[in-house]
Amino acid sequence: MRGISRRSLLGAGVGTAAAVGIAGCGTGNAGTERKPGGSGPGKGGDTGTGAPTTPAPTQDAKPIGDGSTADTGKQPRQPEAPVPLEPGQTPPQFVVFSWDGAGEVGNGLFPRFLELARNHDAAMTFFLSGIYLLPESKKNLYRPPNNRVGASDIGYLTDDHIKDTLKYVRQAWLEGHEIGTHFNGHFCGGSGSVAHWTPAQWQSEIDQAMKFVTEWKTNSGWTDLDPLPFDYSKELVGGRTPCLLGQDNLLPTAQRLGWRYDASSPGGRQTWPVKRRGLWDLPLQAVPFPGHSFEVLSMDYNILANQSGNSTKGMPSRYPGWRKQATDALLAGFRRAYETNRAPFFIGNHFEQWNGGIYMDAVEEALKAMAGKKEVRLVSFRQFTDWLDVQDPKILAKLRGLGVGEKPAGGWNTFLRTA
Repeated sequence: MRGISRRSLLGAGVGTAAAVGIAGCGTGNAGTERKPGGSGPGKGGDTGTGAPTTPAPTQDAKPIGDGSTADTGKQPRQPEAPVPLEPGQTPPQFVVFSWDGAGEVGNGLFPRFLELARNHDAAMTFFLSGIYLLPESKKNLYRPPNNRVGASDIGYLTDDHIKDTLKYVRQAWLEGHEIGTHFNGHFCGGSGSVAHWTPAQWQSEIDQAMKFVTEWKTNSGWTDLDPLPFDYSKELVGGRTPCLLGQDNLLPTAQRLGWRYDASSPGGRQTWPVKRRGLWDLPLQAVPFPGHSFEVLSMDYNILANQSGNSTKGMPSRYPGWRKQATDALLAGFRRAYETNRAPFFIGNHFEQWNGGIYMDAVEEALKAMAGKKEVRLVSFRQFTDWLDVQDPKILAKLRGLGVGEKPAGGWNTFLRTA
C-alpha cells in the first residue's frame, strides 16, 4: 500500500457513505454517515469485435422458476468472439466502468449512464445488490451471516424504486451490459463484517442474492411485470465485495461456483492481471491524484474521502475544483496506461450525488474523453475476461512483466513479437 493515501479503500452501496481507513470503510468510525470508443474486446479484424446487434425480442422468453427471470437467448449487443493478439500487435486499451449496488433511487443516474454508454458504444458492469429487489416488508427473508435477521448496512429500496431498478437492470442487459453482484447487506464494520465471513457464509450470501434476483415476483407479488431477460445462474460470473473486504474467503466459494473473475482487490497497481484460485483478479487501482504525492483508488468515494473526508456534503465553493481534480485523476490513470503498458483500467462508481454530484460529472467527462480514441475498448468485466481467456499465456506473461507506466522496450512490434 506504499504511496496510497490512508483514505483510499472503499466499496459502498447506493446511498451509503462510510469513513475510510487502511482496511476499508468502518461503520463504527466517528462521523460516519449512513443513508439508505468502440465497445467490446476488439474491433473488426484487429482484436475481434463487430458492430452491436439489436436487442432480442422478449416475446420469445422462456420463463425460469416463478417467472422473475427468463431465458431470452444470446445477450444482444455483444462483440464478436475475441481472437488472440498476433505477434507484434499493440494490445487494446481496455477500460471498465463498473457500478456498485446498481439501484435506481429516483435520482435518474441509472438511465443517465445507460444513455451515456449507448452514445459512446460502451459496455459496463453493474454489480447488483440482491436486497435492492427485496421489498422491505419482506426483509426477514434475508438472513445475513453474523448479523440479525433482516439487517442491512444499506437501506432497502421503496417499492417504486425496486420497480425502477428492475426496469433499468432489464434495459442494461438488453443493451449489452453485464449484471454482476454486490451481494446484499454491505456489512463492513464490527464482528458482522464481511471481512470475517467464512467460505460457507459467502455461499449463503450468494445463494440469498441469487434468490432475491430470481424470486422477486414471489416476494413482491408483482406478477404483471416483465421478467429480467436473463438466466442469472449463467449470467453471474463475478462480483465486488462490500468495502473491498473478504476476498480471500470468497474466492474458494467463487471458484466452486465457476465464477470467472473477482473485482474486490483494493489498491491494485496499473499492471496486467493475474489469476487467484482460478479467477481473474481485477482490482480497483491506485492512480495519480493531482496536487498530491500519494495516489488514490480508482473509485468515486475514495476520491471524495481525500477531498471532504467523511462528509458527502462538503463546501459547495470547492465543488468546481474537486470536480476537476476527480476528472483529472481518472484521466491521469487512463493516460498512464494508454501511453505505456496498456494495462486495463478499472473504475468503480456508485449512483450517488455526493458533493453535489461532481463525481458523476467526472465519470461522464472522463468516459467522453476516452471514448473513440484509437485502440480504446470500453467493455464490461465479463467481456474483458473473454478476451483474456483466448490470449497466449506467453503474451500475457510478457505484458505482466511491464511495470506501472513502463513502455515496452523497442515498441510493441518488437516487444510482443519476441514473446
